[in-house]
Amino acid sequence: MGRKPAMEVILDTHALIWWFEGAAGLSKRASSIIASPGNLILISAAVGWELAIKVNLGKFNTPSLVRELHQVVEREGFAELPISLEHAVRAGMLPMHHRDPFDRLLVAQAQALGVAILSADRALDTYEARRIW
Repeated sequence: MGRKPAMEVILDTHALIWWFEGAAGLSKRASSIIASPGNLILISAAVGWELAIKVNLGKFNTPSLVRELHQVVEREGFAELPISLEHAVRAGMLPMHHRDPFDRLLVAQAQALGVAILSADRALDTYEARRIW
C-alpha cells in the first residue's frame, strides 16, 4: 500500500498556467506546494476544457500546452481528475456567488473530495471549500 500524500490540492487553471510559464504571479507558497514531490497535485478535466476554450478564442497563446496537456501532466507527476456525475450536479447546485462555471466545478470537486483548491481567486472563499494561495 502506498503512502498517503502530505497534501492533496486541485490546481485552478491560472495556477497551472503560471506553473508552466514560471510566472511571478504564482505565490511562493503555491510554488512550494506544487514542487513538493510528497503532495498530490490534481488537474481537473475542467482545467483542460477551459484551456482549450481559451486557446480556441485566442485568449491563451500556447496551443501546444493544450495539445500535450495529458503528457505534461504525466511528466510533472500530477494526477488527472475526471468529472463525475456527482461533481457536475454539485457544481450546478452551488449558490451563484461565482459565475465562472469552471471555477464552480473545481469548488464542487474540492468539496466532494475534501481537498483544497490552489487558486489566487478570492471569490472562491465564498464557498465551503478551502482555498490555498
